[in-house]
Amino acid sequence: MSAVITARNLSKRFKQKAALDNCSFSVEQGRIVGLIGPNGAGKTTALKAILGLTPYEGELTVLGHHPFKDRSALMQDVSFIADVAILPRWIRVSEAIKYVEGVHPRFVRAKCERFLSATEVKPGMRVRELSKGMIAQLHLALVMAIDARLLILDEPTLGLDILYRRRFYEQLLNDYFDESRTILVTTHQVEEIEHILTDLLFIKSGKIALAASMEEVAERYCQVLVGNDRLEAARELRPISERKLLGKTALLFDGVTPSQAREYGEVHQVGVADLFVAVMGGTA
Repeated sequence: MSAVITARNLSKRFKQKAALDNCSFSVEQGRIVGLIGPNGAGKTTALKAILGLTPYEGELTVLGHHPFKDRSALMQDVSFIADVAILPRWIRVSEAIKYVEGVHPRFVRAKCERFLSATEVKPGMRVRELSKGMIAQLHLALVMAIDARLLILDEPTLGLDILYRRRFYEQLLNDYFDESRTILVTTHQVEEIEHILTDLLFIKSGKIALAASMEEVAERYCQVLVGNDRLEAARELRPISERKLLGKTALLFDGVTPSQAREYGEVHQVGVADLFVAVMGGTA
């Protein structure tokens, strides 16, 4: 696989605050990567750098381009849905489609209309007549119909109910994603998307706190429910976090094998949310 995004010592400062602090990471082709961090951790600044929306220090290449210098060429192969993305309330769905068709050479109108045919969004509707969920479906149809190699989603389902959030990601997987495309997504609803992620990037205070594939996470981390009688012995294995759960203590270990952990209690696979809180040191 080839790297779609490569960052080395990526940095960005605002006055005295480092929004990004010597971040190094890579995103390979055909992966779905979750960029996850608490508010103010640097997620939005990283996305802006990748999209060529802000200058930066260090090295950054996206699809072989310098994003800030080559933004026009880069955007031929990148689609983006922001958490603050808006469409004019007066515009009709058909007019929005016509506009994108006119400004983006790689937009396929028939593909967009096919996506929307499976929804309640109709061509003659105005944006002001659509629910939040329907607007999200329209946004998704517009960007999925662009033949782009990289799709960046910044909190794309913010404010939607669980039904529309689930539909959004199902459409994304079934109608857009394949081994030639790459998705980078930020979200606070990690439990809902962890089953589709192939890789994790945790960012904390402008630094990359964890960069790993889901396979590496499964091999490296485990969580054990330990009774009080075995708790002190289990603590000798130096868990990276612990919390009370169902009358027992859940210990999360880094580098302890399941066979070792079973001596102390019930072994469970680590969820992304639990791992995130542990790696962030409780600052999530």
